[in-house]
Amino acid sequence: MSDQRYIAIPGSQTHELPPLLVHAEHAPGESLTDLGSMMLEAEEMLAITDDDEQRVEQRKFDLALELAERYKGLMAHWQWGDSVLEWIRQCEITFECQDTLRNLLHPDVWPHASRASFVTLLREKRVPTHGVALERAVGLRLTFRQPPPIDCFSNQFLLYLNSSVAESAYQTWSRLVPAELTLLPPERFHFEVLDVDN
Repeated sequence: MSDQRYIAIPGSQTHELPPLLVHAEHAPGESLTDLGSMMLEAEEMLAITDDDEQRVEQRKFDLALELAERYKGLMAHWQWGDSVLEWIRQCEITFECQDTLRNLLHPDVWPHASRASFVTLLREKRVPTHGVALERAVGLRLTFRQPPPIDCFSNQFLLYLNSSVAESAYQTWSRLVPAELTLLPPERFHFEVLDVDN
């Protein structure tokens, strides 16, 4: 029984892929720095009001906490995306070394758009991502080569734009290939997912 959505792979054996090494999302102690930077952003966002100073300070603090949480989520996604793109690179090497798999991936300029099938493979294998959306994670990594410091982001980006930018980057990348069948059958591949500390 074969599903027409998947690439036909000769034989019936399960192929072992390299482990997906997922890096920790933050180094300890970063949250205090994040909050200090976010307090300045929060102050700029709040409208001038006649409320008492204590209430304004509480609103500023709450908004700063929200911005810091958004940044933390963005960094968790970026780390996952970086880990996934490195895993895809390792999988390419594995495919190149096996006669059965060698011709399944077309050579192209890195990062290969046709490699979105590996992201689909992760999703179909139900890899636990702890709330990280894989497509968004890869999109953020495609957008930012290095983990961006919090000072690079406007409050508008953190609150409204980062998910749409990441999703747009991923969709553009994944649609750069011809509309041919490129999905990898999940039952034919095995790999481990390992959490790695920075």
